[in-house]
Amino acid sequence: MKNWLIRAVSLYVFNVVVLLLIGLLMRSVAVGWNALWAAVILTLATLALKPTLLKAFRGAAAKSTGSRTKIGEKVVQYVLVFVVELIVWVLTVLLSGVNVSGWFWGYVLPPLYLLLAWVIYDQIDDRIEAKTGEVIGSVSARVGRRNAKASAPSSSPSPSPAAKAGRDELNDGLTPEQRRMLDEL
Repeated sequence: MKNWLIRAVSLYVFNVVVLLLIGLLMRSVAVGWNALWAAVILTLATLALKPTLLKAFRGAAAKSTGSRTKIGEKVVQYVLVFVVELIVWVLTVLLSGVNVSGWFWGYVLPPLYLLLAWVIYDQIDDRIEAKTGEVIGSVSARVGRRNAKASAPSSSPSPSPAAKAGRDELNDGLTPEQRRMLDEL
């Protein structure tokens, strides 16, 4: 659960930055504050749809190719990722307030930017997750040690009778003599 949350948050922040850059670099795409909502859709689509669509497209591509080379496999992988990014981009435009004008500039070019961003994110994703996991692990270890110290019994010697009497008096407000008289009743 922790790894999934880390991945979702880092991907969301990355998607917000990429969408804002797309909005700044392209005049045919107006993103603005819609980048926050569009990044939610893009993140959810990336986390949910992308693995499913990639598996389906890879299965179809594997059936159609006989011999495979490393370069050919990478080209096929990037073409498949582009097709998935195109589907995800169309969903993002339809479900958010992102405005697009022009077929090529609005619908084809942004998925190319998303593909480039995906390649960059894929390169740094493992490092982000590892570093965030380290930080969360160290914080939870510190909190665990504090809780263990607070719940551990003290190893101090047993209290003296005067200290015990003082603690009893603080608890009920009675002196030892008053307590003895109440016991005799």
